Amino acid sequence: MFYREAGQFKTTYVADSQIFPIRQDRVGIVTTLAIAFVLVPLIGSEYWFSAILIPFLVFALAALGLNILTGYAGQLSLGSAAFMAVGAYAAYNFQLRIDGMPILLSFILAGLCAALVGVMFGLPSLRIKGFYLAVATLAAQFFVVWALTKFPWFSNNSSSGVISAQKLEIFGYAIHTPMQKYLFVLVIVCVMALLAKNLVRSSTGRAWMAVRDMDVAAEVIGIPLMKTKLLAFAVSSFYCGVAGALYAFCYLGSVEPDGFSLDLSFRILFMIIVGGVGSILGAFLGSAFILLLPIFLDNLLPPLAALLHLPFTNAAVSHIQLMVFGGLIIFFLIVEPHGLARLWQIGKEKLRLWPFPH
Repeated sequence: MFYREAGQFKTTYVADSQIFPIRQDRVGIVTTLAIAFVLVPLIGSEYWFSAILIPFLVFALAALGLNILTGYAGQLSLGSAAFMAVGAYAAYNFQLRIDGMPILLSFILAGLCAALVGVMFGLPSLRIKGFYLAVATLAAQFFVVWALTKFPWFSNNSSSGVISAQKLEIFGYAIHTPMQKYLFVLVIVCVMALLAKNLVRSSTGRAWMAVRDMDVAAEVIGIPLMKTKLLAFAVSSFYCGVAGALYAFCYLGSVEPDGFSLDLSFRILFMIIVGGVGSILGAFLGSAFILLLPIFLDNLLPPLAALLHLPFTNAAVSHIQLMVFGGLIIFFLIVEPHGLARLWQIGKEKLRLWPFPH
């Protein structure tokens, strides 16, 4: 009744192969974008922009990059935070050392620097896979943090390695308020998400999925494994690098090498596990879930403890958060390995037959 394509006829191949072939999907995405671009800036507070919406978009972009590599190309990586660090410090140095460098060009070049580093650490994927590849990419995590700390040139000779991001300015227009930064990040994330959606639907995306499903068979039918795997590492690292630049310039404003720790890489990995591996939507759902759940527990557990007369301390609340995270990850791995995105897809399939039994 509400979600059916009956009567929506496709008369051309272009109409049949568009990203949102069903009218309800197009209305839904336009409504979502209208809310994000118009309604949220009107009703949102500075706290929402600075503490929730901007980090949600930044981590969604990083999760999207990891999902391209792990979900679509089948190459496991634990170095996402390292590639974000490369992007953050590269954008900082481009702005610092080249006068008049446009900020958008700095972000693109920062993403390319991260892509170059990603290709270097993606070379082991030509020989190994699975758990051993994850351990190999883990080397990027420690090497990048060590390099940023060991060589003070990257942080403009800062003794602690801390950098303070420069002011944002686009075409002479300064971006300094939380709402302006939110809109700036939102535009970049929307454009890159659209590019990712089209990329995974192209011949490149089909090659990634063929390598993911069975690399030997993919090579037999003529897909070059080396080019396909390294391209996946490059594109994934590019997305993480841009996310790192946004993380430094639009979210924190000041970052240090230790801030891009292994814990951050695991958080990004958890986002795609909970949201849905191999799904563009899953990156956004997982980012929202991982970021909003601690806020929800912080507001729920203390009143619940007071109501039940339980001696919950702040440390106990923190430990309960970790327990809930671990339990949910196990739940999704067992019950629904494809995460929240799959649950959303199942819901839409049920709507197509409602109110008739499925």
